[in-house]
Amino acid sequence: MLRLLGILVTVLCAIAAAVLTWPGFFHVERTYPIAQLVSFRGVVVLAFAVAAVLTLLLAIARPIRPFALSLAVVAILAAVANGAIVMARGGLGTDPLPARTDASVRVMTWNTAGPATSPETIAKIAVAMDADIVALPETTIETGAAVAVAMRDLGHRMWAHHAEDPSTEWDAGSTTLLISPELGDYSVIESSSDGTSNTSTVPSAVAMPVSGDGPIVVAAHAVAPRQEYMDDWRADLQWLADQCGDGNVIMAGDFNATVDHMTGLGIDGATLGHCTDAAVETGNGALGTWSTDVPAILGAPIDHIMASSHWRATGSLVLRSLDGSGSDHRPLIVQYEPVG
Repeated sequence: MLRLLGILVTVLCAIAAAVLTWPGFFHVERTYPIAQLVSFRGVVVLAFAVAAVLTLLLAIARPIRPFALSLAVVAILAAVANGAIVMARGGLGTDPLPARTDASVRVMTWNTAGPATSPETIAKIAVAMDADIVALPETTIETGAAVAVAMRDLGHRMWAHHAEDPSTEWDAGSTTLLISPELGDYSVIESSSDGTSNTSTVPSAVAMPVSGDGPIVVAAHAVAPRQEYMDDWRADLQWLADQCGDGNVIMAGDFNATVDHMTGLGIDGATLGHCTDAAVETGNGALGTWSTDVPAILGAPIDHIMASSHWRATGSLVLRSLDGSGSDHRPLIVQYEPVG
């Protein structure tokens, strides 16, 4: 009887490990609480490694040795599989961005946590990164305008755009988008501004080029997948996928989702809609952009920069030197080159 119970527990543990490792295969990647657990691949690897060590130690006791060893095998295989996924997405990441070319476009996203990050700090980083597009979730247009002025004073002109949801309190109800005049004139589309077509709770801004041949730019912000907001979160991800059609699109922001959660939302091998995640392409897809309270390898990579096939990502950077700046998110910067 005890032997059968041990086999049953081992099988259940193996199923649970498989679900956490390949949630998309079981179609539970956007299901509570699996969605929350798989956000932290680094922690999952560490947890399975610790479980492997503990079960190997338990195997010293002869009466439970077969049971402990079977659990150890499950934990080791799960740790190796999750570690392989982390390494495939970039492992510990890469730091330097490539040198700019005449055609390069640099995109930066940073959830500033409202007043937690000063306009001067945002401006200095954006200028240091030589950003052409800056997506700033949880940033009011007043702060965005101050950032644009500070960037102008540093010799880097930008136009400020925004979308807001007055029903959402605090600065989370606003998303600001800065675009360089060198990409042309832009305007946030009316449905994005008035909320008739937008993410559910925290707004996104969709800016269309009025002049020039620049891309459609989406400053994205999906609601966090708290238990009471799961339906809204799933709808937000689908809405963002819909914004990345087969046109020329660059999308950046706080998606409150990892690439695991986007399984099934990409088209023809893309990550979300027709857009492909740049950090995964360039070796930084495993580094957590949230929260700054933990090392990046243990955090959740929920901030993304994506683009349609009109663009090729040549480098990315998760900026880890600003963890004490106030925001609980890390800035992400990507360099793109036009295709063709």
